[in-house]
This record gives sequence, C-alpha cells and structure tokens, in this order.
Amino acid sequence: MDHSFTKEQEALRKLARQFAENELEPVAAEIDEQHVFPMENFKKMAALGFTGIGVPEEYGGSGGGAIEEVIVVEEFAKKCMSSAATLSIHLIGPHIIHQFGTQEQKEKYLPRLTKGGEVGAFALTEPGAGSDAGAVQTTATYDPETDEYILNGTKCFITGGSRATILVIFASTMPGKGTRGLTAFIVERGMEGFSHGKIENKMGLHGSETAELVFEDCRVPAKNILGEKNKGFKIAMMALDSARIGTGAQGIGIAQGAIDLSVKYMHERVQFGKPIAELQGLQWYIADMATKTEAAKWLVYNAAWKHDSGQPYTLESAMCKYNASENARFVTNLALQIHGGYGYMKDYPLERMYRDAKLTEIYEGTSEIHKLVISRAVLNK
Repeated sequence: MDHSFTKEQEALRKLARQFAENELEPVAAEIDEQHVFPMENFKKMAALGFTGIGVPEEYGGSGGGAIEEVIVVEEFAKKCMSSAATLSIHLIGPHIIHQFGTQEQKEKYLPRLTKGGEVGAFALTEPGAGSDAGAVQTTATYDPETDEYILNGTKCFITGGSRATILVIFASTMPGKGTRGLTAFIVERGMEGFSHGKIENKMGLHGSETAELVFEDCRVPAKNILGEKNKGFKIAMMALDSARIGTGAQGIGIAQGAIDLSVKYMHERVQFGKPIAELQGLQWYIADMATKTEAAKWLVYNAAWKHDSGQPYTLESAMCKYNASENARFVTNLALQIHGGYGYMKDYPLERMYRDAKLTEIYEGTSEIHKLVISRAVLNK
C-alpha cells in the first residue's frame, strides 16, 4: 500500500496551503465574529479549481479524487474550519450528481457547481430524522398533468442551505415505506415554494451558515430526480460514506493547526526562566497530540485511497471520521490548555478552534452512529 503523493498532489498541497495562509487565515477571526459566510473566498476557491475536485474537466471540474479533496480540506482546516467545512460539504453535491446524474443533469449543473462558483448543498436531515434517515417526513407527490413532483416538508441543520443555488434534497415518494421510499431530487433556488427559514446560531463554525429549508408545494420537474425513484437511500448512504472522509480531513487539519500553534507558543512563552517547551509535562502533551494526529492522518488517507481505488470503504470512512473527530477535540483541548489563559481569549485562535472542532463529532453522522457501523462490520466479518 503506497501512500506517497504524486508531484501533482504535492503541488496541490502547496497551492492549498498558500491559499489558506494568504486568503483564509487573515479573515478567519472576522468571519467567526460576524457570522459571515465567506462568499468572496468561495469564488476564489472556484477560480483555483478547489470547488471542482473529483469532477472531470469536461464538466468544469479539476479531476482528482478523495485524496485530492483530503489534501485541500486538511490545509484549509489548519487555518479556517468554516472555510474547510464549506468546501467539504459543497463537494457532496457535484460528486453525487456526477455519479448518479443523467447526462443532461451533468451538463446543466456540474459546470455551475465547479468553475461557476455556485454553492451546492445536501439536504437529508429533518427535525425528526437525524441519524434515522428512514424517518424523513418531507413528501414528494407526483402530478401527472405537469410531470412534476410537489415537495412539502422541512429540512434542518443544512450546511450552506441559505446560500446554495443547487441542492440535492431527499423526500419520500412512498410515505410509510421508510428508506425504501426515499428519492433524491435536484432542486434549484428560485423554484416556487422553496425557501430557507431560520439560520442557526451555532456554538462554532460561525462562518459556515447552517439553515432550515422549507418546501411548501414546491414543484420540481420529474427529470430532476437524481438516480432512480425510491432508490434515494442508497445515494444518501454512498454520499455520506464519501463525505465522512471529508469530515475526517477537517479533523486532522484542525488538529495539526492546533499542534503548530502550540509548538510556536511553547518556544516563545517563558516561565520560571525558560521556554515552556522545556517543561516535561507539556512535552508529553505534544507527544500525545502528535502521535494521535499522525495515526488519524493514516486512517483518513487510507479511506481516501480505498475510495479512489474502487474498493469498499464504508468501514474505513466510519473509522477515519470517528477517530479524526474525537482526536480533533482531544488535541484542541490540550492546545488550549497549553496556551492557558491566552488560549481562552478570543484574541488567540485556539478558542475558536476548540469550538469548531466539536461539530466534527456530530455532523455527517455522530460518533455513536459510527461506532455502530464499525462494530457491526467487525462482528459480521
């Protein structure tokens, strides 16, 4: 198993790192404080090809696969988790449209989501359907006179939902049938009956808007079904498997960013006449932080490698997401402790990073759900 990077991947990492340092880091505190979605930076991401990773060039993409996504998201998360999350969640849309869409859907939507700089969103979660996708209550009723589906219902906690112009929405086309009646639709902003409601005031990731979506007799053309009718659950699960690798990338990125800040601070901060880098207790913190983060990186890149190699990766994506998110919280907690009172202040980025890291344990499947996935896979071998 070769996890060495190609010259092209190393060049991509350099480009992503420079972008994160020059464009994301300078505004990270500001967008957190003002709860502002970084649309300007998103347009710049599109211009550099980041929003088209994993999509072929013929549709405006920049090619590559899960490894390239991990490289970029990891570098972004070191400096600004809101921007990393925005990109990672956006990529779900173009990936599943490319994988399951018709030729007409690909030609119509992918260029807009890649080089076009439009934001995409993935909407499965509802007030009564979080971990239980079969409990989705949003309905899609077919109108044979117009060859349209009429959507009614509410989605919640949708990352980028207030800014997205192209969304993949999951609704029940056979109410009462649970996961067997779930269908995926491509919905565009501006379709009559579709609006966004409340924008959530979250603990962290303030620069990544999380919104409620409302469908009131929203008419969607039948040709906008993504994949097959009543086969949406498979699409949702495959999308989440892939998205969990992206969340793992966020986890290892923010952990490495916290380590980098801690190392710098420990060399600069002097107590008892010497830099605190010479204090054994804090050295052991760094040892734990670095070792666990390196292990998390291997799990994430291994899952990405399996994805790109065409191998089954459901177990690996669950493991990498669960491990990387738990580690992100662990590392940012110790990094804040190393910084002491300064780390608790908003003048330093650790306070923001600590809040941001927590969400990686919740979205794209909670840690508890991933333990279920992992344990069932291991027990049923």
